[in-house]
This record gives sequence, structure tokens and C-alpha cells, in this order.
Amino acid sequence: MALARSRRGESGMNYWPGFVDALSTLILSIIFILTVFVVVQFYLQQEVAGKDTALSKLTAQIAELTELLSMEKSGKASLEDQLAQLRATLATAQSDRDKNKALADSAAAAAGLAQGKVSELSGQIEGQKKLSTDALAQVEMLNQQIAALRRQLAAIQQALDISEQKDKDSQARIADLGQRLNLAMAQKVQELSQYRSDFFGKLRQILGNRPDVRVVGDRFVLQSEVFFDTSKADLKPEAAAELDKVASALTELEKQIPSDIQWVLRIDGHTDVRPMSGPSFKSNWDLSAARAIAVVKYLVSKGVSPQRLVAAGFGEFQPIDTGTTEDAYKRNRRIEFKLTER
Repeated sequence: MALARSRRGESGMNYWPGFVDALSTLILSIIFILTVFVVVQFYLQQEVAGKDTALSKLTAQIAELTELLSMEKSGKASLEDQLAQLRATLATAQSDRDKNKALADSAAAAAGLAQGKVSELSGQIEGQKKLSTDALAQVEMLNQQIAALRRQLAAIQQALDISEQKDKDSQARIADLGQRLNLAMAQKVQELSQYRSDFFGKLRQILGNRPDVRVVGDRFVLQSEVFFDTSKADLKPEAAAELDKVASALTELEKQIPSDIQWVLRIDGHTDVRPMSGPSFKSNWDLSAARAIAVVKYLVSKGVSPQRLVAAGFGEFQPIDTGTTEDAYKRNRRIEFKLTER
């Protein structure tokens, strides 16, 4: 019976070796296909990474180009060079994109991924093209603006030249008018000086040869004691006779001096340096001003025109004698009449 089983085994077909060979061949084919797929996918990833790097460079170049657009004409040539380089880079990117498409077709399993990447890259490239077009449009707009600015500058320069010429003409006319005015003023001052001399001469004649009345330069000087008591600003009764003479001379002078000569008689009050001791005035300044005003008011009451009179108080600050004696103090206490231009 054992012999019979052995014979049946020898006479039957053995399938195992063939099955093992077919299975091994299938496994090796799968491994090969997976290897090819992995290699292709790795290559595609490298290509995509390279394109991302290229696009990053393009983005940086576009940013640099945008910054260069803010420069003036001196940077225009450099900008055009950058644009040319950008066009060349874009052409290279398009060529690489086509290669990537051909490579993606050879790897069916990775076609979807590659196609998505290619589409994304195409969109980015189109965006870069649009940026380049916008950049060129901005360059053209900048050129137009620069041309407009140049025209405006030319018009402004022309207006400045005309203004400078007008200014020169005006300066010449002003200088001529100034010379004429100075000459006219000098003539009026000379005329006024003549009237001043006549007025002071007449006052000297009217007031007599008194020691307390004198002419100092262009001023007629009278001692305060002629008109006021010590530390007082009220006119003494005997002062009226002297001021009447002055008023009479002034009214006559008003008739003689032409109306086109602007003149005034300034009445200046002065005191000595010693401080005030009475309660009526707080300072020598107040006393000197009050005395000058009192004289002015009296002359106005006698018919002298108010617009021809000026009252000024100088206190002790304009002494004619810097001594500290009683005679020096007396000389500094004074009322001055000055005929001057207004």
C-alpha cells in the first residue's frame, strides 16, 4: 500500500516551483515600479523645490524693482536692466514648467500632484508677469510725471526771471525815490532849522538877557524855578508872563512855517538826581512829566495848536551837569523847548 502511494506521488504534477517563481517575479516588478515611482516623486519634489526657490528669487527681484521705481531718472537704466533680467528669468521658468509637465506625464501615479504644482507655478508666473507689466506702466507714468515737473520748473524759472527783473526795476525806482526823499527831507530840515533859529532868536529877544534862560544846541533851556516851586508841578503866578511870551512867539511861528513842514515844539521836563521826598509824586520821572504837561496845557489855553505840542518827562536821567553841588542840581532842574520835525 505504501508502494502504491509512492507511485501515485511520482505520477502526479508538482506546481510549487512555478508558483514561487511567478510570485517572486511579481514582487520584484512591484518593487521596481515603486522604486521608479519613488525616484520620480523625489525628482519631482526637487524640481518643485527648485521652482519655489526660483519664484522666491523672482518675488525678491520684483520687490527690489518696486523699490527702484521710487527713484528718479538716475535709476531708470538700472530698472530697465532688472526688467530685462526678469523677462529672461520668466522665460526660463516657462521652459522649466514645460519640462516639468513632460516629466509629470511619464509618471502616471504622480501626475495629479505634479499637475497641481505646475498650475500653481503657472499662476505665480502669470502674477509675476502682471507685476512686470504694472512696473512698466509705473515707469511710464513716472516718466510722464517727470516731464510735467520739468515743464512746471521751466515755467517757474521763467516767472522768477521776470520777477527778478521787476524787482531790480523796483529797487532802482526805490533808490531814486529814496534819494529824492532824503533830499526833500534835508531841505525841510534845513528850512526848519532856519525857522528854529528865528524862533529861538525871537524868544531870546522877548525873554531878555536872563541868566536862567539860555540856548543849548537846538534847545531853548529855562530853569524850572522860572515856572515852578520846589517839588511842585503847579505853575507859579509869575510864570504866566513868561509863557505868554512863548505862546505869542509860537502862534506867530505857526503862521510863518509852511503847512507842508511837519514840526512840533517838544517841551521836556528835567529834574536833579535827588529822590522825591514829598507825597505828591512817586519819582522824579513823574514830576518832570507833570511839569512838561502843565506847560503844554498853558500854551494850549493861550491859543497854540495842540497838534504842534509834545510833552516829555526825562526825570534825572539826562543831566547837563554831573556835579553834586547845589549849582549843578539847579542847572539840571530845567524846562527845555525843542523845535523839531514830527
